[in-house]
Amino acid sequence: MSRGHDEAEAMSQTLAGQTASTAPSSSRFALVDLARGFALLAMFVYHFAYDLSFFRLIETDVVIEPGWRLFARCIAGSFLTIVGFSLVLATRKGLNRKAYLKRLAMVAGAAALVSLGTWFALPGNFIFFGILHHIAVASVLALPFLRLPVVLVALAAIIAFALPRFVDLPPFDEPWAVWLGLSHVPLQTADFVPVFPWFGFVLSGIALARLLLPRLADTRLASWQPHLLPARIIAWGGRHSLPIYLLHQPLFIGGLMLATLVVPTPSPEERTFRTDCQLSCASPNLPQQVCRAVCACTVESLKREKLWQKALDGLLAPQETLRMTELAQSCLRERERQ
Repeated sequence: MSRGHDEAEAMSQTLAGQTASTAPSSSRFALVDLARGFALLAMFVYHFAYDLSFFRLIETDVVIEPGWRLFARCIAGSFLTIVGFSLVLATRKGLNRKAYLKRLAMVAGAAALVSLGTWFALPGNFIFFGILHHIAVASVLALPFLRLPVVLVALAAIIAFALPRFVDLPPFDEPWAVWLGLSHVPLQTADFVPVFPWFGFVLSGIALARLLLPRLADTRLASWQPHLLPARIIAWGGRHSLPIYLLHQPLFIGGLMLATLVVPTPSPEERTFRTDCQLSCASPNLPQQVCRAVCACTVESLKREKLWQKALDGLLAPQETLRMTELAQSCLRERERQ
């Protein structure tokens, strides 16, 4: 999911379902707000790690690291599942068209703001169809599925998940069609959540709600409200997720930009040195994270012994080259003892 890639995002009273919040507040299902709030917290973790990586404050490249990529996809999937669940929850007594259209406009407007902001901030990587764009489109596409038999909704979800694997037609590679997710052309964008396969999560949420809500209607879960302060704060965040989503990244980025004025980031030369070091270090017996730590330690040791600039310029004498090897081995032994 590139930036945000991988990414997860929101509505005004719900990050994943405000478009659907057409029922009065008395019909709110507090557990959904809590789940959405936890998804928000997970999104904060991912985006903060992404920003640390972007500003070179950590060695990990969050965009390409498999674990972080999987984490980002799980967050996006959870938000979109909640979109479907919330659509069913909000339309149990019928669709309030005025409220629905108002909130849909809010989400679409927020998506436009994200595109506009990233167009100026990341011109070569701007977000043209991120998760907010998907939520706006999916909230319209999902309406017919609110009344179809659950088995057909589940079947449609399976088809949505599978479609990109089986469709490979040149017209879908055209720029006008890439938002559908059926293109196999590499894209440059900070966040991309196309219709397929991600609409499958929205349909899954609809099917899940259609199965669960009738069974939960007369249980304590239906009327449950959070009483502990942490749970109340998380649920509050879930109810006000769109403004939180729009504000959190500017706050993170602004804070980290100030931090980089205090904590120096590695120069391009140092990043190249560390990358080369990690490539030469890598082996089946040495995980990537160990190599990153060893190379970072070696760089600091070279700086401490006043050999760093010589190492960059390739001017190390034979004895100094031997000393660099000794420093690297010492860093490895230290890492193995940890």
